[in-house]
Amino acid sequence: MRSGQSPCGLKYAVRHSGKAVAYCALSIGCGTAQEAGFPSGIAHFVEHTLFRGTRRKKASAINSYLDRLGGELNAYTTKEEIVLHATVLKEDLWKAVRLLFELALESTFPDNEIETERGVVLDEIISYKDNPAEDIYDRFEGLLFQGHPLEHPILGTAASVKKISAKQLREFVQTFFTPERMALTIVAGEDEGKLEKQVLKCIEKAFEGKGNTLSSANNYADATERVFPFPGTDVFHQVIDKRNHEVNAVVGGYAPSLYQMPERMVAAMLVNILGGPASNSLLNSELREKKGWVYGIECSYTQYADTGIVAISFGCDRPNLEACMATIQKILARLRETAMSEAKVKSYRKQLMGQLAISSEAGEAQCLSMGKSLLAWGNIMSQEEIRACLENIGPEDLRNMACRLFDPEKLSSLVYL
Repeated sequence: MRSGQSPCGLKYAVRHSGKAVAYCALSIGCGTAQEAGFPSGIAHFVEHTLFRGTRRKKASAINSYLDRLGGELNAYTTKEEIVLHATVLKEDLWKAVRLLFELALESTFPDNEIETERGVVLDEIISYKDNPAEDIYDRFEGLLFQGHPLEHPILGTAASVKKISAKQLREFVQTFFTPERMALTIVAGEDEGKLEKQVLKCIEKAFEGKGNTLSSANNYADATERVFPFPGTDVFHQVIDKRNHEVNAVVGGYAPSLYQMPERMVAAMLVNILGGPASNSLLNSELREKKGWVYGIECSYTQYADTGIVAISFGCDRPNLEACMATIQKILARLRETAMSEAKVKSYRKQLMGQLAISSEAGEAQCLSMGKSLLAWGNIMSQEEIRACLENIGPEDLRNMACRLFDPEKLSSLVYL
C-alpha cells in the first residue's frame, strides 16, 4: 500500500488487489456533527443532491454513466463523514475517480431536482420510523448525546428537511468540501507506483484553479491531536409504548473515542466477544442459541472524534423482555467481576484476527475503511500493527474495560413496547 498527501492537502492511499474489479472512494470529513448553523439533516441531503446535476452532466447522465460500464455508484452519510464510492472494472477506474471529484466539486443543485430529492428523503424518514429496530437506536443516541452535535439524527426531521434551500446546500459544500477534509482511496489491480502517480494527477486536475476556503478552526484533521473528555448526560431508563408486536430494546453508554489508544482496541475486542457477529458471542450464544428468547442480538461499538458509544440491541417477544434484561446484566456482571483465562483470550483474539483478515479481502470494505482511517488519523494501520495491538491485550485489560463500559450505574436503556 502507498499513501500520502497531495500538495493541496488531500490525503490518498492506493492498494494493489490483483483483481479485475477496482474500488474507489472519496471521503469527506463532514457529517451530521458539523451541521451547526444549518438545518438538521443537511449533510445527508447534500449527499443525495450531489447526484442531481453537475456543470457537465444532468441527473440522468450521472445515474447511467457507470451503469453503462457495468459499474456501481453509491454514497452514504454518517455522523462525521460523507462518502462517495464506486465499483468498476479496473480499466474504467479513472472514469470513476473523475466522476467522484465532479460530483463533489461541480454539483449545481438545480431547484427542480432538489424538490424531487426532497420527496425521496422525506419518504426515507417515514420508512425509517416504521422500522423500530433502527429508530430505537437513533433515539437512544439522541438521548445519550443530548446537547452535543452528535444527538441529531442523520436523516434530520421532516420539518428540518423541508427548510433546506439550494443556497444552504451550496454553502455547506463550499464550507466543508475542501481538500484538507478529503481522502481518496483506491483498491485496484494495478501497480501501486502507477496508481499513486495517476492519483496525484487526478487530484491536481480536480482542484486546478480552486481556492481553499476552510479555516484552520474547522479543520477535521485538527482532531487527531485532541482527546475529548465527554461530559455526558444523566443516565436514563425510558419505556415507550409503540404497540408493536416485537419489543425492541437498547442498553448502553459511553465508550472510548477514535483517539483513545489503546483503549479503543480493548473495547473493540471486548464488544466482539460479547456480541459480535459470530454465533459463539456471549449474548448470542445464551439468549438466542440456548434460550431462544430473541430474534437477534448484537453489541456494537461506534467511535467518534469526541466520544464513543457501546450499545446492546435486541428484539424479543414481550413475555421474554424481563428475562432478557436480567440475563444481559448477569453476563455483564461476569465480565466485570471475573477475568477470562489466558486460553480463552487467546481463542477470542484468534477469532477477531480471522474476522479482520477476511473482511480485509473485500475490496469495497477495505477501500471505505482506508478512507475513514485517513480522515481520522492521517494514516492506515497495517495488519501487523493491528495484530501487535491485539497481542498486547490480556485478561485484566478486558475485565477493566468491562468495568468501565458496563458499570451498572452508568448504563442507560430505552425500550419500545
